[in-house]
Amino acid sequence: MKDRYLIVGLGKSGVAAAKLLLSEKKDIVLFNSSDMDADDFLKKNPELKGVPFYTEELPEKEYDGLDIAVLSPGVPLDIPFVEDLVKRGIHLSGEVELAYTFAKGTIAAITGTNGKTTTTALTGHILRDYYKDVRVVGNIGIPFTDEAATTTDDTRIAIEVSSFQLETIDTFHPKAAAILNITPDHLNRHHTMENYIAAKESIVKNQTPSDVTVLNYEDDVLREFGKTLKTKVVYFSSKRKIKDGLYYDESRNAIFIDKDGAEEKVIDVSDLQIIGAHNYENVCAAVALTLALDVPMDSIRESLKTFTAVEHRIEFVCEKNGVRYYDDSKGTNPDAAIKAVLSMPGPTVLIGGGYDKGSTYDEWVETFEGRVKKLVLIGVTKEKIAACCEKHGFKNYEFADSFKEAIDKCTAAAVKGDCVLLSPACASWDMFPNYEIRGDEFKDYVRKM
Repeated sequence: MKDRYLIVGLGKSGVAAAKLLLSEKKDIVLFNSSDMDADDFLKKNPELKGVPFYTEELPEKEYDGLDIAVLSPGVPLDIPFVEDLVKRGIHLSGEVELAYTFAKGTIAAITGTNGKTTTTALTGHILRDYYKDVRVVGNIGIPFTDEAATTTDDTRIAIEVSSFQLETIDTFHPKAAAILNITPDHLNRHHTMENYIAAKESIVKNQTPSDVTVLNYEDDVLREFGKTLKTKVVYFSSKRKIKDGLYYDESRNAIFIDKDGAEEKVIDVSDLQIIGAHNYENVCAAVALTLALDVPMDSIRESLKTFTAVEHRIEFVCEKNGVRYYDDSKGTNPDAAIKAVLSMPGPTVLIGGGYDKGSTYDEWVETFEGRVKKLVLIGVTKEKIAACCEKHGFKNYEFADSFKEAIDKCTAAAVKGDCVLLSPACASWDMFPNYEIRGDEFKDYVRKM
């Protein structure tokens, strides 16, 4: 292991990386590209007192002897500062890769455009019901570096890995890895779909023939990708029977597994506490991952029955005057928002719009017919989405100047039997620090109405 590290980006993952390295007696330098109050930062993180700490510009003297730069996920690889690090011969790493070098145990890793948080939480839930030492980490909200130092050979790890995190893996090697789907997202960061796909697919690059790769058969890219792999590939589907895979059969309202042509029922979906075909796909993936980590099917089946929905992902909030309110603030791209619309149990009044990640909205708007009664638009993308609505002949939309105004307009438009759904198809960063705060504000407001 090299000895001098530059931590780039001092958010949650950067701070966790710094603390891990200090616990391992490594020499570190802290850097944040934007101005940050040093006194406030050190008050919150007293363990980092005395560590060289810079904002906006890194002094030339601090480059001396630097071996590795640990980049936070939000730091793009193509900004001048990072490109300069490469020119200086400093190796780029990330928080996930760093944690992996110190961690022990067996890893199930999950990525995909949508569904990865639910699948990671479900995988962790199943593992915790069977194993004593389980960590659920990564993009789900707990940095891997927070947990790495205390893992043992008996630890089982479920990790959600984003495309940003996958850009900086090197030796990261999961025993079981799932790619749930790949649809356009984060193109403002990756620039092309080819780059985005390559980042997602890199989750398997260190896997061996004894490892398991779980892929969505209904995703054209992933179906073809599976044919190129030397690992044990397990496909899942919500549309057809899969040989040696898992599938949801709508006609029988159940999830099945096929082993050498012999079918076994995993669970009736009526026994689950999550709804929607997309969630049944997530169940299939989690079952495949946990089987690969040697959890018996009987234990898996019981765990599936007790798992509840992830917060902010098609989360039922409350019912007021016969109108049901759902928080899908985690629906930060069109594909995720489509799944939310399709999951609603009644006519829907929808809140959409937010930060522009370079997405297009045609397929989302095309799902509105017969489902969405009205769309209330907010944020930077509201004009862009409105133009898309006009293009597809959907006229029943209006703008709101604030988030609370949008909720009020939806409530006014909804009648008994309707659903009000927050599923913006956009990130939150133009109006909120993150999707969690956006979802919390939605839930707080509607509960108090």
